[in-house]
Amino acid sequence: MPATFPRGRFVWHELMTTDPDGASTFYSKVVGWKTEPSDHDPSYRMWRMGKRPTGGLMRIPDEARRMGAPAQWTPYVAVPDVDQTVQQAEAMGARVHVRRRDIPEGRFAVLADPWGASFMVFTPSTTEAMGSDEAALGDYSWHEHVSDDWRKAWDFYSKLFGWQHAESMEMGPGNTYWMFKRASGAPMLGGMYNRPADMQAPPHWLSYVRVASADTAAAAAQAAGGRVLHGPMEVPGGGRIAMLVDPQGAAFAVHSIAARPARRAPARSKPKRAAKRKPARKAKPRVKKGKAKAKRRPKRRG
Repeated sequence: MPATFPRGRFVWHELMTTDPDGASTFYSKVVGWKTEPSDHDPSYRMWRMGKRPTGGLMRIPDEARRMGAPAQWTPYVAVPDVDQTVQQAEAMGARVHVRRRDIPEGRFAVLADPWGASFMVFTPSTTEAMGSDEAALGDYSWHEHVSDDWRKAWDFYSKLFGWQHAESMEMGPGNTYWMFKRASGAPMLGGMYNRPADMQAPPHWLSYVRVASADTAAAAAQAAGGRVLHGPMEVPGGGRIAMLVDPQGAAFAVHSIAARPARRAPARSKPKRAAKRKPARKAKPRVKKGKAKAKRRPKRRG
């Protein structure tokens, strides 16, 4: 692995659903993604934004469906060594759903944290699959972990992935929104908070897709058979979000960044021309009125 391996970066997002065809149509209307079959497994589809792959789509395996697995999005987090990370996670109370599997793109494992939220750890085979810290349109730009004890969740994930605290804010009495980043100087990745008393969903990860307009995406989701859980609403920093559910029941969110108004160069005022001052007229010598006396010539001496 290169010395700059991006440990802790969210590098992939996968939707397991009961209706891949319906999901493909829905997300193309809401986010703008297209799908195409994987070269290695035609049953696995790739989400694409233009030519850029952004995630995966597959049908819930029969065995998982019989066990009650719901339609859901699951994030992949990059680690240098999947086997070592799985051992560490198990020692801290995680459960393993799929243990260390190799695919052409790398090696992965599916885990559930001590609160039941599913996630995957992934070691890519090439640096091209590592993604970027900057989220473009169609990429997942934010990730929220919701549990019954965000402090314990933070202890678990910060040890597992090396995440660092970035900022925090109070959402209400006794409930902090704890934001984190991958490394010093990197942009923030997401936040953690405790489940509100009225939230029926179990502990989970909720991932946000960056879109041009959260309001437009929310309206498109409703028109395509999805539901809006919260929003659209403004969030600190000037962006807008909406929390949604697709027609098969998988939760996701959208996030748009407010466009900054272009800075106009201050108008340069033309310097006022100084008024031309007419030169002062020289005063003419005043001549006394009356006849001037003739000068007397001196008499000649004889």
